[in-house]
Amino acid sequence: MKLLSVLLLLLVPLLTSCTDLVLPLDCSDIYNSDSSRLSGVYTIYPIGATSAVQVFCDMESLGGRWTVFQRRMDGSVNFYRPWDQYKMGFGNAAGEYWLGLESLFHLSLRKKYELLVEMEDFEGNEAFARYSSFSIGPESYGYRLHVSGFINGGAGDSLLRHNGMKFSTFDKDQDIWPGNCAKKYLGGWWYDKCHSAHPTGVYRWGADKTLYAVGVEWKLWKGHDYSLKAISMKIRPVQ
Repeated sequence: MKLLSVLLLLLVPLLTSCTDLVLPLDCSDIYNSDSSRLSGVYTIYPIGATSAVQVFCDMESLGGRWTVFQRRMDGSVNFYRPWDQYKMGFGNAAGEYWLGLESLFHLSLRKKYELLVEMEDFEGNEAFARYSSFSIGPESYGYRLHVSGFINGGAGDSLLRHNGMKFSTFDKDQDIWPGNCAKKYLGGWWYDKCHSAHPTGVYRWGADKTLYAVGVEWKLWKGHDYSLKAISMKIRPVQ
């Protein structure tokens, strides 16, 4: 009996440590562990215990549980960056940032996700585009985009032409245009020839025809001559 008691005393901390090792993969895991959590910055582990990254969790929009992987809001972060930075991520989860293609790939490898793209113009108008299926392939396949099941929230389907495209940056051209779309339009994206959506473009202020299509754009809502005030892309597991 005494031996059993000793064994139980030894096992309790071990079992507790095992429980603590259940790390959240995404914002949905954080919400499911405590549904009272508010929107804000949290730490997730897309690739395992050594892959801690900070993200903004949207716990409000359309039922919440969204993991934000891209966000623009004030022009504080430069999105014209090389391949390695788009791969690993950059920016600040409390403001503007890009989660990273490698983390995004591992997330979509482990769960089936839907996508929500929310946007706002400088007049205070808002719109969204929602997709019932979202994933990207591995780096060896160019982090190819797979998105489908469009649901219109007033923004229109500006991702349609980007479905099936590889990701491109100014130092890694994988688009299907003879030139380099990332260099021409100063971003990093799943370009084809080149874009209808461009959340990673240069942050500008509303309607401006000075430079064509280099802004933060969603063509089917505001066209190529209007740079948005805010846009965010976020995913959550399909229920």
